[in-house]
Amino acid sequence: MEGAKIPYKMLSLDAYSQWLGIEILECEVGRCKVGMTVRPEMLNSMNKAHGGISYSLADTAFGFTANTHGKYAVSIETSINHISALDAGDYITAEATLDEQRTKVGFNIVEVKRGEELVALFKGVVYRTTKDWTE
Repeated sequence: MEGAKIPYKMLSLDAYSQWLGIEILECEVGRCKVGMTVRPEMLNSMNKAHGGISYSLADTAFGFTANTHGKYAVSIETSINHISALDAGDYITAEATLDEQRTKVGFNIVEVKRGEELVALFKGVVYRTTKDWTE
């Protein structure tokens, strides 16, 4: 399967990302940019977006990017640094800005932004299996 098409297939099978309202904005092999709007039901007790929201968006961009190389890729370690709080109505994007492959292990950095403002920085390590993505 063509690598840039894999994230679209993944999104069609991903009920959680669909519930979040994630959309694919740009996609090519080694890079994927996704976006979503923070909704009121995504807020925590401090009336700010739950940290899991920006994490989930970044994790989706990470997973989509890692799989564009044509093999099933699964995360083995991830982390995030939250830089700014998010509010209901904020539109945020996540884009893999680094996609480095080392044999079966890949490394990704994902920037989460509100407009041009960096609001979170995500790091992920992925293991690429031998299973190919098919139509």
